[in-house]
Order: sequence, then structure tokens, then C-alpha cells
Amino acid sequence: MASLHFSGLSIASTAAAPMLSISGLRLAPATFRRPFPVGSLNRRGSGGFVVKAATIIAPKYTSVKPLGDRVLIKIKTSEEVTAGGILLPSTAQSKPQSGEVVAVGEGRAVGNNKLAVGIQPGSQVIYSKYAGTELELNGASHIILKEDDIVGILEAEDVKDLKPLNDRILIKVAEAEEKTAGGLLLTEASKEKPSIGTVVAVGSGALDEEGNRKPLTVESGSTVLYSKYAGNEFKGADGSGYVVLKASDVLAILS
Repeated sequence: MASLHFSGLSIASTAAAPMLSISGLRLAPATFRRPFPVGSLNRRGSGGFVVKAATIIAPKYTSVKPLGDRVLIKIKTSEEVTAGGILLPSTAQSKPQSGEVVAVGEGRAVGNNKLAVGIQPGSQVIYSKYAGTELELNGASHIILKEDDIVGILEAEDVKDLKPLNDRILIKVAEAEEKTAGGLLLTEASKEKPSIGTVVAVGSGALDEEGNRKPLTVESGSTVLYSKYAGNEFKGADGSGYVVLKASDVLAILS
């Protein structure tokens, strides 16, 4: 059995699809960013939009062993039918941002310590929308990325049950104001994007230079102000908005 080893591969995608759905978990509408040159990988696009091309692994290679702190994930297939039963064309399908961990590397050195990858094969995870390198392996879509690009473990079907990792925080976004201060009713397009919410769950904290965890100062239940365009946004099963971001993106605690 042949195998393929990866080391040092990382690419940032510059476009996100409008909606992610994972049985009640949907990625909120996202803005598109200007594309930038990416080495030798083939990319194509028009009108300023860039398509991320997956690396096709030849059939003679049947397995991929990640190196270091990298993780191989089998990408969850895009939903082909909307909640109302309408078949979606491929251009309207949401870009997956979740999947199942297939294999992990041996870990990385932090200070004088060797730190193993903390995610086990078989875990259902959500990862950063711009992270990793996509692969086509054995007829299925995969992505290889760093452990730190995984934002949380999905232990249930709803994003409200997401378990954030490391220094990430899960926040339930406050609803946008329906009216102006003068009482005028706002349309959806004119509503200001909220940047206030309630902390639902926090990760175990970032690692210091010696490999020790530094607990986060923000606690569950706190109302916080966060950077407006930070993190990854999702919709829960009940339509509520959520965002997963790093603790450094939290600007203040409100009381």
C-alpha cells in the first residue's frame, strides 16, 4: 500500500459560499474578499471571484499520513436540497466547512515539551473557512490543515452544542435592532450587523511557550463586545446567529 506524506502545505481561500448547512447548522452570509496570488496552485475564476482547486491524489496512493500538528479531514458533502425540498444547482450549494477527522500527525514541539494533537480520528469538527489545502482522495473530498485551524468539535447536530477548542469562544449573537432611535422600521438590508452577544462556551485556553494552558478570562454567560468582522458565523437550528472567534477578538465585557 502506497502512502503520501504532507508537510508545510497551507493555503488560504479567498471566497466563501453564502450558506453552510449541517442538519440545522448553517453558515451565515459572508462577504467576498479580493483574491491574491497563491504560488503554483491552479486557480480559476471570473469577475474577481476565485475558485479553490483541489489537489487530485493519484489512485496508486491509498492513504495520507499528516505530519506535525496537521489533521486530515473528510469533508462533509454539500446539501443538494433546501429545507423546503428545492433541489439546489451546484453554484448555489453551500461550501462545506465541517467534516470527520480521518488521520492526525504526531504533534508538535512547544518549548521543551512534545504536544500531541488533541483531536481524535472519528471526531466531527468545524474548521476555519479559509484554512487548509483541499485534496481529492479515493473519490472523496478531503482537506489537510493545522490543528489550530479547527475551531471546535461538533458533538451534536446544532451549533449551540459546539465545543470550542483552545482560545476560541462560541457566542450567541444579539439580534439586530428592528427600529431606529426615531422609531423607523429598518429593512433587512439596512440593519446594522451586531457585534454584541452572549458567551455560550469557551475553549480550554491557549498554550504558553512552555506548553501550559492559560485559561481564558471570559466566562460562559458573559455579554461581550467583539470585533465586527472576526470569526466564523453560523445559524443554529432555531435560526439564532452564532459566531466562533478567538478570545483576542473580544473587545470588552458588558454589564
